[in-house]
Amino acid sequence: MRFGAPHRHYRRTDSTNYRARELGDDGAPGGTVVTAEEQTAGRGRQGRTWTAPAGKALLYSGVLRPLGDRPLLPLAVALAVCETAEELAPGLACQIKWPNDVWVDERKLAGILIETKVQDDWAVIGVGLNLSIASNEFPPDLRDTAVSLFGSTAGGRGDPRRSLPAVAPAGVSPTPLTAAIALSRHLSRWIEAEPQTVLATYRERDALSGREISWSAGPDLSEVAGSGVAAGIDDRGGLVVRLPGGGSTVLFAGEVHLRL
Repeated sequence: MRFGAPHRHYRRTDSTNYRARELGDDGAPGGTVVTAEEQTAGRGRQGRTWTAPAGKALLYSGVLRPLGDRPLLPLAVALAVCETAEELAPGLACQIKWPNDVWVDERKLAGILIETKVQDDWAVIGVGLNLSIASNEFPPDLRDTAVSLFGSTAGGRGDPRRSLPAVAPAGVSPTPLTAAIALSRHLSRWIEAEPQTVLATYRERDALSGREISWSAGPDLSEVAGSGVAAGIDDRGGLVVRLPGGGSTVLFAGEVHLRL
């Protein structure tokens, strides 16, 4: 599958995922991409909102058709986003907080929202990648936890270890369009990658392995459901957790938090 054509771009829309879902319902072919300069109702996982100043983030949704049997889809998409960010900012090293938050130095650079329509055999892959958002442009509650590829650190922690380049190589900052082209190329490869390749590469980028974590599940994500030590990713894409009293469990959904 090749992503990127057709490509519909909006100056302003409510949500690229909404627009891509509409196109999917209308029979849009696999590989169709929707992007926008600005969203008014962007969404993340667990019902959260996704906000970004106009033109300063990649806001991308791709139609995957046919969906087929792809249990490792969230992992494959996260790998594609990591490689896109590293292509745009050479020297960057991304990790993944299970299942699909892309991290740089334990701050969130990108988020992924995949919405499936199993009965019709297609899905929408939504990606938000922070490109040039200054730290003081993030909402106050995200300024210590979010990061941008080429954003100023003004208003942030002031820790140089947590600063990304202020300008892109050769002085040319990537635009949402150039970032979309790069992401389409990496998605096209990782969507079709062999499961063992996806698992092996994902495990190399696993930000949680060996770390103490807690997790929430069910409708109330503010309630801690359990804790333990993250022990890697199993062959089905689940997060293995060693429990304090012995034994282990495997998580396939929910919200995971590092225990600091």
